Amino acid sequence: MNVRRRNISGIAVTAAAALGLGTLSACSGDSAAAGNTDKFDVVASFYPMQYLAEQIGGDHVNVTTLTEPGQEPHDLELSAKQTAQMGEADAVLYLKSLQPAVDEAVGQSDVKTKIDAATLTKLEDHGNVEHDHGHDHGGEEHAAEEHSEDAHSEEAHSEEEEHALDPHVWLDPVRYAEIAEGVASAFEKADPDNAADYRKNADALTKKLADLNTAFEDGLANTDTKVFFTNHAAFGYLAERYGLTQEAINGLDPESEPSPARIKELQDEAKADGVTTVFYETLVSDKTAKTLAKDAGLKTDVLDPLEGITEKSKGDDYIAVMESNLKALEAALGAK
Repeated sequence: MNVRRRNISGIAVTAAAALGLGTLSACSGDSAAAGNTDKFDVVASFYPMQYLAEQIGGDHVNVTTLTEPGQEPHDLELSAKQTAQMGEADAVLYLKSLQPAVDEAVGQSDVKTKIDAATLTKLEDHGNVEHDHGHDHGGEEHAAEEHSEDAHSEEAHSEEEEHALDPHVWLDPVRYAEIAEGVASAFEKADPDNAADYRKNADALTKKLADLNTAFEDGLANTDTKVFFTNHAAFGYLAERYGLTQEAINGLDPESEPSPARIKELQDEAKADGVTTVFYETLVSDKTAKTLAKDAGLKTDVLDPLEGITEKSKGDDYIAVMESNLKALEAALGAK
């Protein structure tokens, strides 16, 4: 369908690409998947974009993803084949600043409909959170803590300011729904023949996200504590939405162990704030979380940042995994 849509608007292409990147890797064996089909071909950057593209596009889209299931999206490097696939797509849907390799490829691509999810909602600065997106997830600290002005160096106000914004916006169902609305509008413009179906599908998705938000509001309204520990500061938006405080393990590679000083600090905070659980995630090692938990007398559990779905995920799609996250938070925080 790519040939007949050469006049697709730039906005629509971007949105579609971002949504479809996640499927490219998952379907890497299907070399023609990203273009030249009789459907609206979307390349998504990673799973949260893929999910939106599939839910909104329905039967009218062919979604491919750039990030394979189980692959850590921040570290993604694109193959020449993937870059070529992007150029053949009708649209690309991505989240600028999360995956530098994708940002570069999109900038160089001839795809006319480029949908940047970061422009479809408002990203926030959640404190001293590293967003160079190398492999040091442990360095993303205190994302949902008090926003200390002096936690940021001058570079937070420099030309690199956009890197201080937290990209993990999909973990807030309300903001994710805002992105879904923008993606739907881009699809409608790029593929007007199927606009009515895109709108219908988007309305159904935003209803599911609204119900999810209500479940989180109700489930976390009355808890023994509002503080949770995690080794990846991905949950700033979620914490902000539901009145929680995220405490990420400070300055650590996921494979490393916390220092005795940091363990003592977190141990004291756990006692003061009634923290029971250290959360880890499915795509990185649980070694740090288990070391801290053992030394501090805490439990461990999974809080999934939903950067990808694997056989280890507690659910087979966004909604199911978020529901599992809610149950884990309810248990850890002592929900009434």
